[in-house]
Amino acid sequence: MAHRILVVDDDQQIVRLVRSYLEQAGMTVLMAYDGESAMHTIKKERPDLIILDVMLPGHNGFSITRWLRADSHLSDIPILMLTAKVEDTDKISGLELGADDYLTKPFNPLEVVARTKAILRRSRGGFQPPHVLENGALRLDLDQHTLMHDNQMVELTRTEFAILSALMANPNYAFTREELVEKALGYSYDGLERTLDTHIKNLRKKIGDDPARPRYIETVFGVGYRFCESAA
Repeated sequence: MAHRILVVDDDQQIVRLVRSYLEQAGMTVLMAYDGESAMHTIKKERPDLIILDVMLPGHNGFSITRWLRADSHLSDIPILMLTAKVEDTDKISGLELGADDYLTKPFNPLEVVARTKAILRRSRGGFQPPHVLENGALRLDLDQHTLMHDNQMVELTRTEFAILSALMANPNYAFTREELVEKALGYSYDGLERTLDTHIKNLRKKIGDDPARPRYIETVFGVGYRFCESAA
């Protein structure tokens, strides 16, 4: 069955362009041009992925992302965020709210297709180390796509889950930022370092990891990140 992608943008020309390329790639495309109709379509159709513009009439992309991640029935739908804003703070805001990836306008529609395919691969569990990874108080179940910390469920975005999977499957290995993105996400792109750093910051916050004295995710200065096998 073809993946169902919801494209949300108030610029109908952009929606038609993205729709054309996604359909050529074998996907089924749903469309919305404002925040309210996007939320209605999400609840009614439950798409496999949402390509979501930030600047929308009514509810903007940030508020839709916040609403989606707070709904237990919809929270696992991946989001590729589109933004005409180039400031790092705007990109980071989307990631911190739970977007899986972002693209800055203007963009190449072929890159939209490539990013969409990569996110969908991650949602299918394309990264397959051992089925359960355990370290200290962390238990990552790759079949159930769940993380337990001190026997408490921790909600992760798909991107956070993929990054933590790659780190835990390779304990004590110092990944460069580029290596970690390639290993976890399957591709790299401009601005990956700032994007990865934001995801790591979110992960640390969720598992109570102090960057100054990490139990799990250690920063290797001048290199990238390493997962500490000896965490207790």
